[in-house]
Amino acid sequence: MSAQSSLQAILDDLAKRFGSQIEETRTFNRNEIYLHTKLESVAALCAHFYRTWQGRLINVFAEDERERSGCYFIRYVFAVDAAHTFFVVRVPISPDQPEFMSLTNAVHSVNWQEREIQDLFGLKLIGHPNPRRCALHDDWPEVFPLRKDFDLHTQLPPFTGERHKFRPVEGEGVFQVPVGPVHAGIIEPGHFLFSVAGEPILYLQIRLFYTHKGTEKLFENMPVTHGVCLAESISGDSSFAHATAFCHAVERVAQAEVPPRARALRTICLELERIYNHIADIGAIATDVAFVVANAHAMRLKERVLRLNEHLTGNRLLRGMACIGGVRFDWDAEQAGAISRLLDELQPEFDSLVELIQASASTRDRLEGTGILTPETADDLGVVGLAGRASGIDRDLRRDFPHAAYDQVKFSVPVYKAGDVLHRMQVRIDEVGQSFGIIRQLVTNLPTGDVRAKMGELPPNRVALGYVEGWRGEIFHWIRTLPGNRLARCKIKDPSLQNWPALSEAVLGNIVPDFPVINKSFNLSYSGTDR
Repeated sequence: MSAQSSLQAILDDLAKRFGSQIEETRTFNRNEIYLHTKLESVAALCAHFYRTWQGRLINVFAEDERERSGCYFIRYVFAVDAAHTFFVVRVPISPDQPEFMSLTNAVHSVNWQEREIQDLFGLKLIGHPNPRRCALHDDWPEVFPLRKDFDLHTQLPPFTGERHKFRPVEGEGVFQVPVGPVHAGIIEPGHFLFSVAGEPILYLQIRLFYTHKGTEKLFENMPVTHGVCLAESISGDSSFAHATAFCHAVERVAQAEVPPRARALRTICLELERIYNHIADIGAIATDVAFVVANAHAMRLKERVLRLNEHLTGNRLLRGMACIGGVRFDWDAEQAGAISRLLDELQPEFDSLVELIQASASTRDRLEGTGILTPETADDLGVVGLAGRASGIDRDLRRDFPHAAYDQVKFSVPVYKAGDVLHRMQVRIDEVGQSFGIIRQLVTNLPTGDVRAKMGELPPNRVALGYVEGWRGEIFHWIRTLPGNRLARCKIKDPSLQNWPALSEAVLGNIVPDFPVINKSFNLSYSGTDR
């Protein structure tokens, strides 16, 4: 069945199954369907998408529309890969009864997202198995930063409340090992509390959100053109991916067509970002099992990619390249040739690095069978990106929801079922090879023409979902516009927010000294989570 046929079948099925429960259906953009219903219908809708259409709930967020509509709204975003379509379900929440029913018991992947809504909007969760604070820590005062009546410049009083209490784990011979929140390396804060019996880890509790930056609040009333720079700062190693996802959302609101050459240049930059991060992680995984020679080789290769990035865009992390409507800089023949020359030189050196690691029996012994995340657990937690693909989750937005120029190139998506550190590294190795192929195809046949579409003023009160398959996994930016080229809301979804709970599962039964390499095999972003 084609994507269009699947979409029509879903719409017909929803009309037949739910009828008047779905009060409104609108299509603002291609592959983006908006439904309006009541809160009591969401659980049934969610179950129906899962069971009948193999959809998944990828995002849950709120917005404060009391001034315009007299209520809050919660939006549930479902992705149905077979139809290449996102379904965004909107439900109103009355200010007189600011609460909503939790779906976490049925859909574990929305645990933190629902708790964020409670923390940032003050909408009470009903039926959640662990409704403790998440995005805001326990000693924060009773403020709700994403309500419209909260002033961004508010000076909060000193925090004097009770600190977070971790759950006690008791038993004979059981003790706890705290790690963080301040770490020895160049790393952002995160508190990991291990409960161990002897050497094996029985339980891991993770506490994040120590550097909550209020990024989504900063987007409110910000000129859209300024939003690109803010998006670049969400997670430094995914600067281009986040900026592109934001631009994608704005372009969909404007119904602007990005020129073919710009789409190709965006795709090359996304793959360069993937390459340098994957190579760095391969080296870092080797370091965490004391194979420092392999890491030295990896860092040398990463440095060459970063220098190419600077030659192409003026910035080693590709900042300043993305812009609304396309890209900021075009490349001449010499720059395109530099890309081809680097790939030709890098390919054999990368293959040599891989052979060096794979030839080390001690390295394989440390990685194989370590930090296993089973396919069942990965699916239950909604794990995305490379971590999901190492655990049997065959999903990739580049293929399933093509963006930029990914519909113009041939590539394969590596998927394994072992779910251990070795296979999370293997996914990286395979993806670097696929990235080389994608870039070569595009450089060989670069379209001619403009690199930026002309953009007028955005229509007010329009919504759109922008998305990118970043090197960690899927990134989403959902926006709603205001008059005057400004934003009323920008919801950011970094893949790390989805994947952190999987780390607690992957370490079980392992020993504490293996935690660094397990953690590095996921390599999740603190900044992308905190936002």
